[in-house]
Amino acid sequence: MLDILVPAFVTLFVIIDPIGLAPLFIALTQGMTEAERERVGRRALVLSFLLLAAFGLFGERLLTGIGISLPAFRISGGLLLFLTALDMLFERRTDRRERKAGEAPSDPSVFPLAMPLIAGPGALTTMILLTSRHSDPASLVGINLVMLAVLLLTYLAFRLSRVFARALGHTGILVLTRLFGILLAALSVQFVLDGLRDYGFVAGG
Repeated sequence: MLDILVPAFVTLFVIIDPIGLAPLFIALTQGMTEAERERVGRRALVLSFLLLAAFGLFGERLLTGIGISLPAFRISGGLLLFLTALDMLFERRTDRRERKAGEAPSDPSVFPLAMPLIAGPGALTTMILLTSRHSDPASLVGINLVMLAVLLLTYLAFRLSRVFARALGHTGILVLTRLFGILLAALSVQFVLDGLRDYGFVAGG
């Protein structure tokens, strides 16, 4: 089971990027009291959990219903995650997130926090990919618990956002983002290889 849960945790942690979200949470909740900030963080994470769990549980059926095969989705999902990794390596994702933060409404819990910053296209795609590869009940429960653990770490990052921002500084956050980008690039290539293997283009191993 660990060979399923550990990669799932790493993938979701890198995609959601709790540490990178911490300074954006500060910007989105500027001027709010601590109680208001806590409510916004909780609401955003509950909504994110519901979205991610729904895509994990029903995403495969949705794909089947519209005629998309799982190998094709694994390949396209891997390519999407690779583009996300490139964004992380070249700071483009950070720039986009900061622009969304600047466009945020007075209550940012739904937009842009829950979606697209936490439960964005990359995270939703990852949930479908993970649950389609490991569809037995025990694995599904484990993947959803891992996803919940990442969201709880995100909530912790929100609570400690000011501490994170001061301790890491802008440079430290950029270094971590690039490191996560390298890991995500490798994981995305693995998704593509899995899809090609399902089609018989790549030997198993």
